[in-house]
Amino acid sequence: MAKTIRRLSVAFLTLSDRGPHYKILLPLPHKGWTPGLTHNASLYCASIILKNTMGLAILIFVTVLLISDAVSVETQAYFNGTAYLPCPFTKAQNISLSELVVFWQDQQKLVLYEHYLGTEKLDSVNAKYLGRTSFDRNNWTLRLHNVQIKDMGSYDCFIQKKPPTGSIILQQTLTELSVIANFSEPEIKLAQNVTGNSGINLTCTSKQGHPKPKKMYFLITNSTNEYGDNMQISQDNVTELFSISNSLSLSFPDGVWHMTVVCVLETESMKISSKPLNFTQEFPSPQTYWKEITASVTVALLLVMLLIIVCHKKPNQPSRPSNTASKLERDSNADRETINLKELEPQIASAKPNAE
Repeated sequence: MAKTIRRLSVAFLTLSDRGPHYKILLPLPHKGWTPGLTHNASLYCASIILKNTMGLAILIFVTVLLISDAVSVETQAYFNGTAYLPCPFTKAQNISLSELVVFWQDQQKLVLYEHYLGTEKLDSVNAKYLGRTSFDRNNWTLRLHNVQIKDMGSYDCFIQKKPPTGSIILQQTLTELSVIANFSEPEIKLAQNVTGNSGINLTCTSKQGHPKPKKMYFLITNSTNEYGDNMQISQDNVTELFSISNSLSLSFPDGVWHMTVVCVLETESMKISSKPLNFTQEFPSPQTYWKEITASVTVALLLVMLLIIVCHKKPNQPSRPSNTASKLERDSNADRETINLKELEPQIASAKPNAE
């Protein structure tokens, strides 16, 4: 996408004839120049000879730079791919490359490439760009190879004409470069075997992407909720690429034996989904199933029997007398028997003679 910015330039000319100064507003000429052309930059040199009434003459050399259409171009390149930095020249048919100086520089004013009067000139090229550029003469485009994240930024292209003295800037083009890297397809890994007790423990990862991702989450069968317990984003110190991961721990709902999980990565421009992963909870074998039923029934019967016993238990009976209390009772009964024998002795004694 190109953005056109029109600039209006004026020149202020100061004339002096050993006396008062005169300021004259000098509008820039337009005759002989084609309006509406983009990338059209022209350098005007005007020689004005003025004579005053004293016969004195002043030669004033005025240099005015006019950029009638400055274009800002946005371009995009893939990581480790090739970036195209355009510099379309509108007067290429009328001027030969052997008459021009064409060069590109980055936002730090480091030169990427220079084509000097028909010949590549490497002396002024910065070391970080040596061997990474190639010039397309047909399209007036510089190719920047092996693009890295650190190459993001703005680049200027200048086209100059070399007259016998000085130089004239004919065109300037600004290109804004952005770099992207596609993330790897999200991959789901199972942390452990799926059982009825453990549920599912998953991790999802995606690597080597740019720009920074927005989020990563899990989607589960018959649910629109986004799941994820621990999203982490890291950036490589060398390549400046991002990696992202997320984890999930989720138990099977009651009565659910099958589940499908998908991992989704969202970036600024797209959504990337993993391959669906199907999980089946381990269903018990028939023998195990009947054993579990038998055990449950047995436990239930034992509980019922215990309850019946508790309900039909007799009221608390009085406690047996202690050994001490029994002994005292026996001693008391013996005393009473002794007393009764003494009372009967007279009767026994009187009865004896009669018996003789």
